[in-house]
Amino acid sequence: MRLPAETDLAPLRAVLWDMDGTLVDTEPYWIVAEGELVEAYGGTWSHEQAMRLVGQALPTSAGILQEAGVALGKREIIDRLTGRVIEQLGHAVPWRPGAQDLLGSLVDAGIACALVTMSERPMVEKILEHLPGGTFRAVVTGDAVTHGKPHPEPYLKGLARLEHVLDGAALALSECVAIEDSAPGAASAVAAGLTTIVVPSAVAVPGDLGAEQWESLEGHTPADLSAVLARASVGFAPQGSA
Repeated sequence: MRLPAETDLAPLRAVLWDMDGTLVDTEPYWIVAEGELVEAYGGTWSHEQAMRLVGQALPTSAGILQEAGVALGKREIIDRLTGRVIEQLGHAVPWRPGAQDLLGSLVDAGIACALVTMSERPMVEKILEHLPGGTFRAVVTGDAVTHGKPHPEPYLKGLARLEHVLDGAALALSECVAIEDSAPGAASAVAAGLTTIVVPSAVAVPGDLGAEQWESLEGHTPADLSAVLARASVGFAPQGSA
């Protein structure tokens, strides 16, 4: 089977981005917030415990924190964590390498971008303040879905919202790419039928999720995303890294 040539590149029309760990490296901020909360209730919070929460929906994370001894309801845990992370973001937004450049290149090329994150709207707004208006044509937050990642609902909702802002023009899955950093996020995107690129951040991601893995977004262009679509369209197995 021949390799896809430049003329085979799929027509990339949309990219759906995860936020925490993919666009911005907020995982250290979440770990600080989690540790402070658990310690306030007399417990201890290990790195291994923190890694269990990476990519999970916030209600799931809140349940794990309750198991660690935090005697609060899930809603209050989510609010406390989010508020502490927002406070840290007030000092610095830790962009992931290459993320801003690739995002800007996609926008300049007229490719619609959506943000699909399990973080809630107040925190997302804090990140969006640092990007040009209209960078993301659609935004799906954790408080806007019934089922969080790894369920496909977040990405299915992202696709539907993109179609709406694109005047109802149908988006074929063969025209869309998702970018993730975690196993739950990648599972969500793949379950929604999306060609998915994983750029691991805080934790390693298994290679059997049906996603292509890149070491970094740095140096990558919209053409690279189109090439991933081309490989997927001819049935190539995902590459290990690029």
